Amino acid sequence: MLANLSDNQEVLHMDKVSKDKKPFSGLGKATLLAIWTVVGFGAAQAVLFGIFFVLGSLGISFTTVNQTVLNTVISAVVYVLTLLIVIGLPWWLKKYKTTKQDMGLTRLPSWLDIGLAPAGFIIYFLASALVVYLVSVFLPAIDLQQAQATGFERANLTSYYEYWLVFVTLIIVAPIAEEVLFRGYLYGKLRKIIPVWAAVGIVSLLFGAVHGQWNVAIDVFVLSIVLCSLREVTGNIWAGVLLHMLKNGLAFYLLFINPSLLNTIGV
Repeated sequence: MLANLSDNQEVLHMDKVSKDKKPFSGLGKATLLAIWTVVGFGAAQAVLFGIFFVLGSLGISFTTVNQTVLNTVISAVVYVLTLLIVIGLPWWLKKYKTTKQDMGLTRLPSWLDIGLAPAGFIIYFLASALVVYLVSVFLPAIDLQQAQATGFERANLTSYYEYWLVFVTLIIVAPIAEEVLFRGYLYGKLRKIIPVWAAVGIVSLLFGAVHGQWNVAIDVFVLSIVLCSLREVTGNIWAGVLLHMLKNGLAFYLLFINPSLLNTIGV
């Protein structure tokens, strides 16, 4: 109960801060925060590419390494480096601290989070289906049937442990890291300087853009709106993490366990 009271006080405080700000008065800073998040994500990949380049120039080859294992390690390292760069670097260089309140990490997951996650999933699923339908009608040039690039290929999975690695990467690591970065750090920072609707819009647009595919971007844009709403209601990211896990779990099942179902339902 005390945790929920603290969360409600945080939300009320953030509401007061938001209302005290004139619309778009913090848009410049908000834009810089959004750019910095993208730069951090790109820098993490560039650092990892540089490491592989140096190792390759020293004659160290990774062609014999299991690709699923390699992709799992790469994904985990990119996520960790991104968080270290985006959150850690400003603190180290300029002492720009990010608090637990900013991150939405003031408590552990609660029963409320567990209950809100499936409810949020239903809302996301229906809203996404409606938006995808509207896009198919008004923007037919967008290929909504394009296969989603996950970094893993089902044809390359030959052992149970490889399926488990993909499971852990897509359903545990990715949701936690992405929620900490987008609905935690970025939304928490933006929420202080611009109105809620603007913060939701920027985070969701950016989240869609980094996925790199139009059809995926449309879907995760809608997902992000629901995730931001859960962060706003609960004051923490945990309901969003659980919803994100449910969404990725469904994708994992359809892409790697029972892909024939996609053809059956005409997707």
